[in-house]
This record gives sequence, structure tokens and C-alpha cells, in this order.
Amino acid sequence: MNIIEIIAKELGVQHRQVKAAIDLLDDGATVPFIARYRKEKTENLDDIQLRALEKRLQYLRDFQARQASILQSIEKQGLLSELLKKKILASQTLTRLEDLYLPFKPKRTSKASLAKEAGLLPLAQSLLRNQNQTPETLATGYINLEKGIADGSVALQGAQEILVDIFCEDADLLQGLRDDLKSSAVIKSDVVKKHQEAAEKFQDYFDYTEAFKKVPSHRALALFRGQSEGFLRVKLQENIAQDATMFLSKIATHFKITTKKADAFPFLQEAIELSWKKMLKRFQTTFFHELRQQAEEKAIAVFGENLRDLLLAAPAGGKATLGLDPGIRTGVKVAVVDQHGKLLETAVIYPHPPQKLWAESIAALAVLADKHKFELIAIGNGTGSRETESLVADLCAQFPQFPLTSVVVSEAGASVYSASELASKEFPKVDVSLRGAISIARRLQDPLAELVKIEPKAIGVGQYQHDVNQTHLDQALVSIIEDCVNHVGVNINTASAELLTHVSGLNAKVAAEMIKQREATGAFSNREQLKKIKGLGPKSFEQAAGFLRIQKGSNPLDASAVHPESYVLVHKILHHIAKNIQEVMGKPEILTNINPKDFVDETFGKQTVSDVLEELKKPGRDPRPSFKTATFKKGVKEIHDLRQGMILEGVVSNVTNFGAFVDIGVHQDGLVHISALADQFVDDPRKVVKAGQVVQVKVLDFDAKRKRISLTMRLQDKPEQAKKKQDEYSAAQIVQKKLKQPAKAQHGKHKPQETNAFAAAFAKAMKP
Repeated sequence: MNIIEIIAKELGVQHRQVKAAIDLLDDGATVPFIARYRKEKTENLDDIQLRALEKRLQYLRDFQARQASILQSIEKQGLLSELLKKKILASQTLTRLEDLYLPFKPKRTSKASLAKEAGLLPLAQSLLRNQNQTPETLATGYINLEKGIADGSVALQGAQEILVDIFCEDADLLQGLRDDLKSSAVIKSDVVKKHQEAAEKFQDYFDYTEAFKKVPSHRALALFRGQSEGFLRVKLQENIAQDATMFLSKIATHFKITTKKADAFPFLQEAIELSWKKMLKRFQTTFFHELRQQAEEKAIAVFGENLRDLLLAAPAGGKATLGLDPGIRTGVKVAVVDQHGKLLETAVIYPHPPQKLWAESIAALAVLADKHKFELIAIGNGTGSRETESLVADLCAQFPQFPLTSVVVSEAGASVYSASELASKEFPKVDVSLRGAISIARRLQDPLAELVKIEPKAIGVGQYQHDVNQTHLDQALVSIIEDCVNHVGVNINTASAELLTHVSGLNAKVAAEMIKQREATGAFSNREQLKKIKGLGPKSFEQAAGFLRIQKGSNPLDASAVHPESYVLVHKILHHIAKNIQEVMGKPEILTNINPKDFVDETFGKQTVSDVLEELKKPGRDPRPSFKTATFKKGVKEIHDLRQGMILEGVVSNVTNFGAFVDIGVHQDGLVHISALADQFVDDPRKVVKAGQVVQVKVLDFDAKRKRISLTMRLQDKPEQAKKKQDEYSAAQIVQKKLKQPAKAQHGKHKPQETNAFAAAFAKAMKP
């Protein structure tokens, strides 16, 4: 197995790019560092490609280790032939590898192994080899009372168990049957009757059947959840039109059991039927495992991309902010933070029932506004959010002298942060109930800096997150956070230890040392000082330095993404144009006419020179989008306030494979089905919307009891049109797959008329 060749083919890149990336990873470089500062070596592989490469590299290396382990095991048994060795080394999937190992894998005692110990293997082999023999007559020669074989029927039972094992352990047969079954099988579920009332949320699956190969990831995870909670029975079935006949026939053909008039045929046919039952049970286990894995990978990928969008959401910027954590009976928790996120004051107001201190609450907020001069108000989107939004609207109306902008922000995870050990260290003297308001205010100022303090799974942008492999989920989300933090860069003099932990090359221990030194000696004035931090060696400094920024330090370059290793290049450019660094930084007009080729040498390639010049034009530029807010419709606070056809503004809270959830300010997100995201066909919702995006939607339908809201971004649609489009979308998906894999005529030539027919059907199905 050539790992480099496999990865290069899968990623669609050159061998040399893969080799360069692997060498860098093996040398301890991180993905963000390679993506940003080693572009020439990898020829511009980006962080997404590098993450895929890193993950695949680990899998293939583990696969190779498993191959070696299996070869060693079979060799120790003295059963490793050259042909078997070639097959094992040629295997490309773990399933195929384990199939080949199956006959040699140490097993617990079974009926077949006991039968072999009793000397019945020759009987089984003889009947399979010469099917014209009479089983009952041949079996009498194997009666052995000492070994528990009392008569011929016992001998035949043992021989049949051996044959079932032989049939079920033939790797080539298993591969063919598995492929056939996977392409034709159906997955079926029904409700466990005694739990039917409690299983209402799974009612879509009470009597559900779908082709196995077409089950989407979100439905697969829903089925498995329903099964694990005891509400659903889920099983795999052969296609009803084929039943088991085709598979039984293939087993018989493979072992040349085709002469129905042969004396041994009924005996062998029964062994085939028993083996198929055993195979089908095993296939169901492995198929469901594969389906779950694939579904989990997609769910984790969706979660990760949503998290990326949320972390890279537009920051409101360094402005003093009021955070409001809404509550009805318990009051609205209030926190004021300055432009750097430092806590200034906390309070609790009671504008809502039962206290109804509306005027007093407005007065209290006005006093805080006058005292701290905050410009932004962040309102958590939990219970009481819309009522609190009305309170803020009254505040703004009564006190127009305060230039206030209010924004409803997601408070997902705020309560988790409030009760965390980190929050206790940050605010030891602040009540737990008030810490959430601080988090809400800070996440409006800088979502990335605040959200890294919260466990990603608590942020609420994933689906079925508790149903997926938690280790894989954690690994994926940590990678996303690392990529986001390094993409933006970190101000080392203001960053929290949690933010610093995710910087390339750093860890929690080194981050803590940085904070400790910053508190002891004051702000860092240049990157060179980082080399004195305990635990930060040359390799860590190389990986981290470019992502750590120092504002207003002794070296202006330290505020940029220019890596210290490229400072010499900057000085070379400055010398060439006879300018100093202050005259150049942030002055694109001076740098525009510089040709990168003029500064290429053995150390710095054209890509590095170009990157340095771009960074000098806009030093330390924040790559995140500009800040924008959504305006919720007045008078629409609960699901009951909705009306069909109502057009609202909202914020995308979550993107899934089947659509997007949008917060429209009624405490329950509405769903825009994938078919209702745009006028054209959409195969991936993320191509149209992202978490945090402000969108306009129309209400199609809502169910207050089940807390379901159906929305569309096709604002011209009526409810019946949307339903039709959803049905057409399913048909268009099939057509699209056909277009990607055109039908073939004999000799492998495409049938143009079929392709044209699919294209026409596709266009018709998707016509607005």
C-alpha cells in the first residue's frame, strides 16, 4: 500500500504535495502553521485539505499496522501462503482485510470447532467434494461414542456446522454478497407497541421502509436513537422482489452446489440456508455499523462547519457592552463590561411578572448607561428574550441621548460557562447567576474569544451530537477551534489562557505560563520575549509566533501576521525602496508596484514574498465579516403569534444536511427545508446559508404543540407550492445522481438520449 499515492488520488493533488505535508506533520508542524507559513513546500494546500490529509494518514497507518498484525498472526499458525499474503497486502478496506482473516482468527469454542475436534471435518469436505454420496450412509463411518457422536444424525449435524463456517468465512464470496445486498437491501423500522405514546417524536419511523443505500445521515441517526431508547425496532431486509433466493443461489454457485438431483443436495442446501441466515445477521451488524459511522462523520462535519461559522462570526468590536440574561420570575441578570471585556458592574432587575417593575428597571438601565457609556446591548435569546427586547426598546425611546444598539445573541452554553471552574476563577466573587450575562456581553464583542471558553458541544450548533462517537467529535471540534483561532490571530496581551491554548504550538501549560509572566512583568513588548517563557522551546516558538500579535510594541511587525523568520525579508524590501517600516505598513499604494520575483531567493519563494507584501498592505487585518444584526418583528414573541405567509427576519442558528434552522424570535427555531433555501436546486445547504447569517423567511406552517415551524426563503412560495417543491426536490436528487453517473450502453458507451432525458427531467423538476 502506497499511502502517498492513495492520499494524493483522493485529494486530487500531486504526490510531492502529500509527501511534503506528511514530512512537515511528522516533524511536529501543526496544520495552521503549514497552511499559513509553508505554502511553498506543500504548493498551497489549505487547512481543510491538510486536515483531511492528516486524518486519512492516521487511518492508513493504522490500517497498515493491522495488516502487519494479521500477517504475523497467520504466519505464527503456519498457514500463510503467498497467495493469501498478496490478498492481504492488496486489501484496500478494513472489511476486506477482516474477511480474509476470518478463517484464521482465534475464536471462542463453537459447535463447528467442537465438531472439528471430534474429527468431522473430513465428512463435511467429502460431502462437499462428492455430492452424489448419501449423507446418512457416509455419516455412519464417523460414529464415535468417546467423542460424543452417538449416531449418524449427530455426525451430520456437526458436519453441517463446519460447512456453515466454511461458507461464512469465504472472503471472496462475502465480498460479492455484501456488495449485492448493500445495493438492494432495505432498512425497515416499526414502533414498539407498548411504548407508542412515549415515542411520539419518532412517529415518522413507526412504519418506515427505505432503500438502505439512500438513507440520509440524519434519518439514520434518528433511527438508531429510536432503537437505543427502546421505541423502535430497526432491521435490514433483502429486497422484497428478490428475497433470499438470489443470495442462496450465489452461495450454491460459488461452492458448485448446483445439481439438485445429487443425493447430498438437500443436506447442502440446508447448510446454505443456515449460512445465509448467519451472514445476514452479521451483515446487518456491519452495515448498521458502517451506516452509523458514515452518518456520524456527516453529523460531525456539519457540527464542525456550523461551529466554524459561529466562531468566525462578525465581532461587534471593542465597545463597552451591556449584557442581559433574560428571566421572568427570577429577573433579568445584568452585566456591564468595558471595551476590553473587563467586568464593570452587575445587577438584577425585575421588569416582568410577578414583580412587574418595568419603569424601575428602565431607570436602573439608564443609570448604568449614563455611568458606563456603553454603546451595545446584548440580549440572550432564552426565556423572556422578546419581553426584555421590548424593555430595551422602551429604554431607547425614553432616553434617546444614549446611542444604543441592541442585539439578540445566542445564549447557548452560557449556563455551562457560568458553573464552570474557569468562570469561578475569572469571577470568584460574582454570583453564578450573573456570570451568564457577562458571557453574553462578551460574546457579542468577540464571539471567538468568548466561545472558546465553552465546551463546543454546549454551544448548540449540532444535531444528534450525543449520538455520535464522542472522541471523534471532540477531536474534530478541537481542530476547528484551532483553525479558527489561528486564522484570526491572538493579541497576546489581552487573550485569555483558553484562547492561547488553541494557538499553534501551544498547550494549556505554556498558555498558563504566558499569563503568569504577563501578570508579573506587564505586557509583552515584542515577540522575542516569548522565547523566555518556560516550556516554549524553539519548535513551539516557530509554530506559534506568527499567530501571536503584539499591538503598539517595540517592533511594528509584531502586530502583523508576518512570521519573525520573514523579518529579514521585510528589511530587504524596505532597503530596496528606501523606506522605513512606519512609512510602509498599511500603505498599499507604496507596495502595489513591487514585483515579488525581485525578492525570491533560496530562503524565500514567490508565495512567501507575496504573502508578506499583502500583510504589509493590511497588517493584522481581521478576516471576519463586518458586524450586522437582525431585527425581529414587533408583536411576534411566541409561536402563537405566527401567521401563515408572514415574512420575518431571522438569524440562521444551525445548518444541517436537510436544511437550516432559523431563530425568528419566538423561542423555537423554524426549519427551512433544503428545497426551500433557494430558487435553484441546492445539494448542500452550506452553499447557501451559514450559522449566524441574517436572512428573510416566510412562515409556511407551524405546530405549537409539537413546537415545529416550517419556513421558506423562497418568499414567493405559498404553502402548497413549498410542499410540491419538497416532493420535486427528492425526485431531482435522484436525477442529479443520474446526471453525475450517466447510464451506459453496451461496450461502455453513454446513451446520449438517456442523459438528455434526465437533464430535461431535472430542469423541469427544479423550475421555479
